[in-house]
Amino acid sequence: MKVKIRQFGENNFSYKSAGELPGLIKLVDTFFELMNTLPEAKCARDLYPKKLSGPSKKLAYFLSGWLGGPRIYQEYFGEISIPSAHRHLKIGQQQSDAWMLCMQKAVEQQAYDEAFKEYLIAQLGIPAGRIVIACSR
Repeated sequence: MKVKIRQFGENNFSYKSAGELPGLIKLVDTFFELMNTLPEAKCARDLYPKKLSGPSKKLAYFLSGWLGGPRIYQEYFGEISIPSAHRHLKIGQQQSDAWMLCMQKAVEQQAYDEAFKEYLIAQLGIPAGRIVIACSR
């Protein structure tokens, strides 16, 4: 009998690899701590409100469904198109790079498998790029 190797992006494997909702909350908390403390992240941090509880919850809930877990974001906030949801903001390559830097550092601090860390950052780069394009129109 051949054993199937599970792949990130299949079913809820990525969600499980991230530690499910508690792991995503930890990731997002670390991300926003970095956003608040890294000087090179200021241009991205300025896009968020002073109080981060709303954006923090939204990001964790979004990541849940995006990684194959429960679609919590949709339950609370409705459907989302990532590029369209950010179109009203002035997000250029500098802001995107700062956001990705914080996420890269936050992912590095998690107890995730190294292969999942690489996968996650690569996947997050896709919507980050699409947001830059949507905001430049």
